[in-house]
Amino acid sequence: MAMEGGEFVRADKIDLKSLDKQLERHLNRVWSMKKKIQMAGADVKKRSREEWEIDPLDIIIKDVIAHGTFGTVHRGVYCGQDVAVKLLDWGDDDANDSNINALRSTFNQEVAVWHNLDHPNVTKFIGATMGTKKFNLYRGKYGNLDNVCCVVLEYLDGGTLKTFLLRNSFKQLAFKVVMQLALDLARGLSYLHSKNIVHRDVKTENMLLDKKRKLKITDFGVARVVAQNPKDMTRETGTLGYMAPEVLRGDPYDIKCDVYSFGICLWEIYCCDMPYSDLSISQVISGIASKNLRPEIPWYCPTSLANVMMRCWNENANRRPEMYQVVQMLEAIDVSKGRVKNYNDKYPPSCFCFRFRSP
Repeated sequence: MAMEGGEFVRADKIDLKSLDKQLERHLNRVWSMKKKIQMAGADVKKRSREEWEIDPLDIIIKDVIAHGTFGTVHRGVYCGQDVAVKLLDWGDDDANDSNINALRSTFNQEVAVWHNLDHPNVTKFIGATMGTKKFNLYRGKYGNLDNVCCVVLEYLDGGTLKTFLLRNSFKQLAFKVVMQLALDLARGLSYLHSKNIVHRDVKTENMLLDKKRKLKITDFGVARVVAQNPKDMTRETGTLGYMAPEVLRGDPYDIKCDVYSFGICLWEIYCCDMPYSDLSISQVISGIASKNLRPEIPWYCPTSLANVMMRCWNENANRRPEMYQVVQMLEAIDVSKGRVKNYNDKYPPSCFCFRFRSP
């Protein structure tokens, strides 16, 4: 028996054909609605997927090779290729919203700048993905990968330029090696500037080397497209010791802040030493910002190379050369005339001292 209008109906009185038609119409409506929802979801997914997004299931994360402020860099494999995997971790679900938003903004900005770059002296960007647990972990567990941004890059096994220079701190590099590294860095920066991109954290720690010692610029976490109005770029960004005076003072700045940083890197490459290692933070800040503090150039440094350093770190940003001009100046230097320090001579190693020099 069945219920009809609250009353029982005898089975032989039920119109089965009518019920079949009603059920078929109902099922058709349900399937039609489900199909529309699926299609809408697919469209949304298709629209939201960026061209640089990759499938996290294709990434194998291995050992940590470097630590940073917001995460770690791992060795990894992507589709059979050795890669470096940069994981930006903003913490647990209850992490501070402002910190999470800041890190997401940094990730988005880095990817937006990096994924379009293509130059032999810029580390190759392969792809990125966000917030997922579907990583193939080499061993152990990374943690809550819902809160992780992942950037996949080409792997360079030569380490950072900073590490290379520290390994050679007790012996000066051959002049041809100095010039090769300097030109690689200058050409990479010239390319970025031609794309209207300012790196804002040019330092030897953000330069990687491959097996043949080719230098490639990396880490675009604070890189930006140059603002049309310099007043829109006033935040102190970069690393102390490499930051231009105008940046340290909080003044408006432009692409020439990278040129200043290059000049410091050039001194560091030639001297195989760290700038301002014997000064306090306050001395460095006040010295660069208001007292024209610069590393003292060694007496044995070729005049042509010393001139490039001094022009790049000029107090007046407008008097600094463009990076393409720096490339031209470096290319014009005769490598055969480079002079190296004789550690047996009578001159003291005063090149590693620092002075507050007047303009």
